[in-house]
Parts: sequence; C-alpha cells; structure tokens
Amino acid sequence: MPPASSPQLLNDTLAELSLGERIGLVSRQFDRAVFTTSLGLEDQLITSLVAEHGRAIQVVTLQTGRLFPETLELLETTEQRYGLTITRFEPDTDDVETYVDRYGLNGFYESIEARKACCHARKVVPLAKALEGAEAWITGLRRDQSDNRKAIPFAEWDGARGLMKLNPLADVTSNDLKALIAESDVPTNPLHARGYPSIGCEPCTRAIKPGEPERAGRWWWEQESSQECGLHPDAPPTSNTTQPILESVDA
Repeated sequence: MPPASSPQLLNDTLAELSLGERIGLVSRQFDRAVFTTSLGLEDQLITSLVAEHGRAIQVVTLQTGRLFPETLELLETTEQRYGLTITRFEPDTDDVETYVDRYGLNGFYESIEARKACCHARKVVPLAKALEGAEAWITGLRRDQSDNRKAIPFAEWDGARGLMKLNPLADVTSNDLKALIAESDVPTNPLHARGYPSIGCEPCTRAIKPGEPERAGRWWWEQESSQECGLHPDAPPTSNTTQPILESVDA
C-alpha cells in the first residue's frame, strides 16, 4: 500500500479496516501511541481491543479527584481483567488549590468560566502530561454521540499537540457499541444501567431522561450548544494537512 503521509490517507485506510485491525495498525505504525480512557462504554471496548491487538499502546486515564466510586472500582477491575496497567495522571495540587481559592470547590455550577477552569486544571493539564512525547492519541469519540461530534474522522492532525489524533470508533453506532460490549463480555460501569450513558466527574454528571441525547447528562445546567471539557475542540483540526508520520500502512 502507498505511504500514509497524511491524516487523510490514514483516515481512508482506517475506514476500510475492522476495529481490531485499526488498533493493530496503530500499534504497529506509531512508536508511542497513547489511549486515554475515561472507562465509558467506548473506552472499555477499545481497552479490550488494545489487550488483544495492540499491547504496545499505552493506556492512561485522567484521575481528576472527582470521579464516581463505581468508576474507580471499574478501573481496577479492568486492569485485572485484561492484564494491563492503566497509568493514572492526576491534577497538580497547586492548580486545584488555586481553583478552589478563586471559585470554591464546586464553583463550576456558577458560571461556564468557572466550569471550564475546573476542567482545565483537572483534565486538560493532566492530558498534556499524558501525551508528552506521544506520536498518536487514541480516543473513544463517535459521530452519533452528539451533534458536535457528527463529522469526526478516523484520523486528524492535532496541530496544537503536534500528534495524530485517532478515533477508531468514529463510525460505530450506539446500538452497535452495546452489541459489541455484550458479545465480548466487556466489563462496564454499573451506572450505565441506571441511566448514565456518558460518565464524567460525579458532580458534573446526571442520569439522562428518555429521549435525551446521550451526553445530555454532562454539565446539564449549562445552556451552551456545545458542552465540552476542553480535551476535544469544537471544530476538529483539518484532516488533510500533510504530516510524515507513517512510513507505510500494512493492514
């Protein structure tokens, strides 16, 4: 196959592969690929695929300090189930203290500015540390998670972080995801069965109502059309910028 010298070519290649083949390709082609898991359904499926097809991929999680107890328990269960070490990245103590001094422990309820500042300290800064030196970043983003994500490609160049951002589940529907989880008996968070399709920090996540989008329970008190924490920008970086990342793509 021709050299994959651009995100667009890599995107087109990944589109033709099975999920396991996508993970295997990433594992072979990048010297350091990092998968960030929040232990949601998407990420649990990817973790199972990494265990089977791409153990060279580093699995990390952002230990924000405000996660549900069920999420923390699932973290340990997942490591034991797949024989993987999931590296924890925590916020800097000074950053958290500075936030609390300015906004209060739960100041994120008071304004979008305060909420985004909390996400920055607890998630964005630790993510930057997790991705230091990485060539590729694997996420669990899917197109049908929200309107804001409906155009997500399989591969895009993240110019801000200087790496390839890969979304191997981009085309997986919610129904297909649940079927794959059940088929492979992937361990999941018990909160999903209680109406939490998308799970983040405990103070910022609620169960959704029938008919609501699956991310409606995240930062539900805000009225923004786009409710994100800052890890994934509203508009994805251009996917046709040439970057000599891969020497070859052998499926």
